[in-house]
Amino acid sequence: MRRLFIFGLGYSAGVIADRFTAQGWEVMSTGRHGTLGFDDEGTVRAALADAAAVLSSVPPGGEGLDPVLDRYGDALAGRWLGYLSSTGVYGDAGGAWVDESAPTGTGRRSARAECDAAWLARGARVFRLPGIYGPGRSPFDRLRAGQAHRIDLPEQVFSRVHVDDIASGVLAGIAAPPGAYNLADDLPCPQNAVIEEAARLTGLPLPPLLPLDQAGLSPMARAFYAENRRVTNRKARRVLGWVPAYPTYREGLRAVLAAGG
Repeated sequence: MRRLFIFGLGYSAGVIADRFTAQGWEVMSTGRHGTLGFDDEGTVRAALADAAAVLSSVPPGGEGLDPVLDRYGDALAGRWLGYLSSTGVYGDAGGAWVDESAPTGTGRRSARAECDAAWLARGARVFRLPGIYGPGRSPFDRLRAGQAHRIDLPEQVFSRVHVDDIASGVLAGIAAPPGAYNLADDLPCPQNAVIEEAARLTGLPLPPLLPLDQAGLSPMARAFYAENRRVTNRKARRVLGWVPAYPTYREGLRAVLAAGG
C-alpha cells in the first residue's frame, strides 16, 4: 500500500487526506487532527521512512524558516514532495493576471515566499492557493455570524478555490514534474460579488457597503485588501490535467449549500 505522510492536518490537508485514502493510500499525519505529534521525532522519522510521498501544509515559522524542512529536511530525500503555499507570494499586481513565472517575495507574504522557494529547491510540487472556501469555511458562515464585509473597492479582485479542487489538484500532482502550480478557479472577482451571491442563495441580509477605513477590519484582514491580482490556472490545467469541479464561486457556493453548509 502506498503511504502519504502529511505535516499539518488542518482544513485543506484533511480533505486531501480523505481523497488519498479513497484512492487506496494509507495516510499518516501531524497537526490538529493528525495521529502523530510534530515533536515526536522518533515516531515521525519512522513513519517518514515508510512514506512514498510527503505533503506539508505547515506555515512559516519564525524568521521565515520552514519548520518541516528545519526539523526533518534530512529525512525527505527520495520521496515525492508537496507543499501547500499561497498565491500571496506574488504580491500586488494591480489587478493584472499572474502565472507561475511571476516574481515572488515582494508582497506581505515574504516569509511564505521564502518557504515556497525552499521547497521548490528540494524538487517539490508547490501548490499556490488563493482564498480557500468549502463546507465549514464559507461566506455563509460569515454571514450567519455577522462577520461578513462588503468593502467599497470596486476595482479590487481576488481569486479563490474550493477545497475539493485543492484535493484533486494535489492528487493529480502525484504524477506531475516538480514545480509551482496555481490551483485557482476560473473567475477572479470582487469579494463583494461572492458575499452578495451567498446572501441571495440563503436570503440572509447583506452587510452594509463601507469604505475600507470604516469597516473595522483587523490588521490581517486589512492587509488582505492591500493586494489586487488575478491568478491563472493554465499551467495546472495543462501539466496536471486538472480541471476544477467548481470553475466559479457560483457552482462552489451551491455545492457548499448542498453539503449542508
